[in-house]
Amino acid sequence: MKTREDLTQHLQRIDGRPYPAYKDIRGRYDFGFFSLYVDKVQGDPFASPSRLSVILPHVESELPTDLFSNASRRTGTENYLALEFSKACRQASGRMGSGKSGLIAIDTPGQELLQRSCLEIDEDSTIIRFSVGLPANGRRIRGRSAAELLCEELPGIVEDTLCYDHIDTSKIKSFADTAEDADTLRSQLAGRGLVAFAADDAILPRASGIDQRPMQGAVPFRSPDSLRQSFDLPHAGTVSGMAIPEGVTLIVGGGYHGKSTLLAALERGVYNHRPGDGRELVVTRRDATKVRAEDGRSVAKVDLSPFIGQLPGGKDSSAFSTENASGSSSQAASIIEALEAGSRTLLLDEDISATNLLIRDARMQKLIARDKEPITPFVQRARSLYEECGVSTVIVLGGSGDYFEPANLVVALDNYIPQDLTVEAKALCDSPRNEIPLDPETLALSPQDSKRFARSESINPYARGRSRVKTRDSRSLTFGDDEIDLSLIPQLIDNSQAKTIGAALLFALEEGYFENAPIPLALNKSLEAAETDRLSTLGKGDFAEIRLQELTAALNRLRSLQIK
Repeated sequence: MKTREDLTQHLQRIDGRPYPAYKDIRGRYDFGFFSLYVDKVQGDPFASPSRLSVILPHVESELPTDLFSNASRRTGTENYLALEFSKACRQASGRMGSGKSGLIAIDTPGQELLQRSCLEIDEDSTIIRFSVGLPANGRRIRGRSAAELLCEELPGIVEDTLCYDHIDTSKIKSFADTAEDADTLRSQLAGRGLVAFAADDAILPRASGIDQRPMQGAVPFRSPDSLRQSFDLPHAGTVSGMAIPEGVTLIVGGGYHGKSTLLAALERGVYNHRPGDGRELVVTRRDATKVRAEDGRSVAKVDLSPFIGQLPGGKDSSAFSTENASGSSSQAASIIEALEAGSRTLLLDEDISATNLLIRDARMQKLIARDKEPITPFVQRARSLYEECGVSTVIVLGGSGDYFEPANLVVALDNYIPQDLTVEAKALCDSPRNEIPLDPETLALSPQDSKRFARSESINPYARGRSRVKTRDSRSLTFGDDEIDLSLIPQLIDNSQAKTIGAALLFALEEGYFENAPIPLALNKSLEAAETDRLSTLGKGDFAEIRLQELTAALNRLRSLQIK
């Protein structure tokens, strides 16, 4: 096997040669306490950076097994190490010529603790995957600079950020402990009949709409006494906070008092958060899905009949398709698709919902006869969704009291502090709720129940004869000749998650999962493969964990999708 010295000598030898000569350095190198793999070499200094990986055995790093003794602790530890590696890379990166010369970077975690392919801990070693811009002047190799970067700087980064005797032991333990506490807390919600929990003293507001760090000077969260419950956690001890029960929960209050801020914390509560985030103990059931209106999205044979009946012109809504959905039909489709993917908690915000799908007040009902209005508003379905189908709803409202009747709980926000106003809200109801019975047989409430089978030929990753699956950010995914708009999938939070979606769709297609399984079940097989053998099973690239809910949402927005 080649050594560090071999790599140094080779890089010095090709100094000044044309850039393609870098291709010869591909392979494995023994650096003593770790192995370096040059996996892919960029074609020129302006192309995407080269891909490298390091395998560091635990016998060398002396990483304690306690830090990866279960999935929760492993993910917390991986995120800490990736953050430290990223910080060291930024400090080491420097301009070394043309294009991306001198860049060294890793996929950097955000506030959420997600499993990532950039750093994976297995039983014997830690694997790090990162990018390097190999130095050049114009298109001439700067071999000596490359030797300094790879053979001098990189070993120092590996030692300082991944070897235990160089690590801040209290910080790495806090990441593992925090992840384990959050997962322990989330695992207890269903047993107590809860959909979410927000701990006392949590910090919910964010620094800005584009900055997920906690807002400085924000009002700490505090539960109403009537909703407070306590949990015993392995590291945080006994924690108390607001417990949101199953059923229909309204979040109300004046404008700018924190309604949407609370809902935003709950929608991100399906993920764990890093220490110091403020939302470490704000957790929501893993399957909770936020649904919104999305004018213009495509819909492929979705049964909208629970919310939209016979359409004008005799058009059937039980296998509804359109290239340009309205607000109400797009949101109804998203609800049905979420249930099909196994969601048992729906999150809605009045501000981004279709008004005619949410409510239809008494005056409008008198003016427009029922047989002239195909839409059954959500207010007339919410309670039966819970009672007949076991689907809970948390909804933010500021402009309608029609939901007081079906609500099980009404939480009012006053300057970010919640109050339980259920009794007061119910006292304002002067008539019984106008609920329309819902037949649970009309809904596919699990991936196994889905009747939507994709035509695999309609999921085509090829463009001009080549596989073309790529992303620019978390807002869009190029898949063959199609562009999937991901921008309005609310719980898709990371660019690397969009890359995972592309890889998981391609993996399901190549494995033939769509041939004999409905869409959610076929896609779940890809996620199971990634969970069993880590994300890198899906292919090469920087991936971050995704849920079935976001994966199915993406495929359902593929405009070429056809249903058998």
